[in-house]
Amino acid sequence: MPTETVYGLAARADRPEALARMAAVKGYSEPRPYTWHVGGIEDLGDGVALSALVERTTRRYWPGPLTLVLRASTPGLELISTDGWTGVRAPAHEATRAVLSAAPFPVIMTSANRAGAAPALTADAVARAFPDGELRAILDGGPSAIGEASTVARLGPGGIELLREGIVTMDEIKRTAGQRLLFVCTGNTCRSPMAEALARAALRRELRVDDEGALGFKVGSAGVYAGPGSPASGHAVEALAEREIPLSDHRSTPTVDSLVAAQDRVYCMTASHRDALLSMLPPGAAAHVELLDPEGGDVPDPFGGSLELYRQTADAISQMVEARMRDWVGPPAP
Repeated sequence: MPTETVYGLAARADRPEALARMAAVKGYSEPRPYTWHVGGIEDLGDGVALSALVERTTRRYWPGPLTLVLRASTPGLELISTDGWTGVRAPAHEATRAVLSAAPFPVIMTSANRAGAAPALTADAVARAFPDGELRAILDGGPSAIGEASTVARLGPGGIELLREGIVTMDEIKRTAGQRLLFVCTGNTCRSPMAEALARAALRRELRVDDEGALGFKVGSAGVYAGPGSPASGHAVEALAEREIPLSDHRSTPTVDSLVAAQDRVYCMTASHRDALLSMLPPGAAAHVELLDPEGGDVPDPFGGSLELYRQTADAISQMVEARMRDWVGPPAP
């Protein structure tokens, strides 16, 4: 069947004899990983790790020349999964996508060529490569438009790994998969730096990375009336140190319209902070600005209060960050 990159050999993914036949036709001496091809993102179903990142990436690049190796527990793919990881792609060729969407079983595809030979780019080239009735049918969809293999990237807990270079770059995948998050309070010395640090720690735990940037996340904070360069308050530093989260290197940043506009999501500690940001942005440009509290409440200001008050504030912010985690990362995969 044709794709926009190269022609591919297709077989059922749920039948061992079909996979064995594929290996024989290709000329493989041992089993190889194959890629599950789907009609669209709706075919992925539940059970995909970091599903919010996967959805953002697939909505941007599918259908198209990007193969993602995902941590998934989708039924019917046990034969082609390796340690729970499965390669998946939605090709951009309409005829092939129609076949994939209509098939009542999962379909794998691999490039239409003998092992070691160049992939076929036309139906005639496929017929010449396999002249002895080895294929049940050939779907002629015209020449492949791109003529080179897709980008292959592993996306899941632990980071993003580029397995094969292609048109879609690693920087593009990271920028799409992750999110740019900004937390805003008044002076950027208490609530918003605590929210930034707590969100960064929570993301690293959920993503299973030492640096959230490995999966394209950038986390920051600012203050609507902040001056540049002020440290976090002592009690804020101490309250987070008790959680083994460092904050002593923080320096305040004022909010400016360009900073706010560059974010994917902006979380304000109070409604007054949100109003202040709305006043600096052009009409219709503030859809990504909201309150950190999903219930619409304000985070009280602990400035000038006791260490215990800062601990309570950190607890409240941590709960709100956890509530937002589904939007950033997705629910835990089964």
